Amino acid sequence: MKKLIFSITLLVATCVSLNAQQEAHFTQFMYNKLYVNPAYAGARGVPSIQAMYRSQWVGFDGAPQSMQASFNGPFLSKRVGVGATINHLKIGLQRDFRATLAYSYDMVAQDEVSLRIGLSGSLRSLGIAFNEANPAQTGDPSIEDQRTNDFYGNVGAGVYGTIMERYYFGVSVPHLYSNTIGYGDAMTMAGDPLTLAKESQHFYGMAGAVLPLSEDINLMPAILLKYVKNAPFNADLNVNLELRRKFTAGISYRLGGDGSGDSVDLLAFWQAAPQFGIGAAYDFTLSNLKDYNAGSFEVLLQYDLKQLKNGKRKLSNPRFFM
Repeated sequence: MKKLIFSITLLVATCVSLNAQQEAHFTQFMYNKLYVNPAYAGARGVPSIQAMYRSQWVGFDGAPQSMQASFNGPFLSKRVGVGATINHLKIGLQRDFRATLAYSYDMVAQDEVSLRIGLSGSLRSLGIAFNEANPAQTGDPSIEDQRTNDFYGNVGAGVYGTIMERYYFGVSVPHLYSNTIGYGDAMTMAGDPLTLAKESQHFYGMAGAVLPLSEDINLMPAILLKYVKNAPFNADLNVNLELRRKFTAGISYRLGGDGSGDSVDLLAFWQAAPQFGIGAAYDFTLSNLKDYNAGSFEVLLQYDLKQLKNGKRKLSNPRFFM
């Protein structure tokens, strides 16, 4: 019984503290569209691999840490795209692993317009690492040295479009089915199964553009909208400047939180080689948690397995836009 009470308390505390963050979020969303939209698979026209790491609320004990590796590219035809993503989200004692496969098809495939539809399937392992708990801190010496895991499947869908190779937009729901989440064989006092939580559908909308200011400078605004039922509306508003096709720097503002917003974020991306890029971001917390952490940071590595051919894309920085 003590173990059950501890599980419920931990899960409730996690849900309350995270609000809409049943899914990990990333500040560098403009480089990471596949995570929220399966229709993005293959959109860039070259096979690419990517790795990301995010440490949220540095110095806050049990704060979220996210790791991700992904691949996407065209398959047999430029109209067909495939992708795969592996995610690990760690929050306190919670351990969340998710593997996703994505498929997309370009319904238009014209020189000036592209409209891709995408589907995805995912398998999720959600558990609590009781073996990492400290009984002296929890006050419950009955916690056993073991780990509890449950597995859930889901499907997602999305649409991703580009216009004149200068504007993009997309809408998606990465996980359509609301799985009931519970641990073990928990029962109520009446003998009925105990429902601890449910997965919530996360709705995403995205848009962006590449606006030339001069021969060497592009302005790149972007927005990511996020909505979850029974949680505050959330959005990331971003403006980047791309310089000489090598370096991109910008700033974002994330809505949400309990004050003037959730965070203000600084971003940078360096195209170190034609096929290899490095990105980094740092978030300055604006919510009431600002007094208890040193902000959030993330890093990104991206490698194209094949270089874009000259003339294949009109954009000076297709890695950002596409």
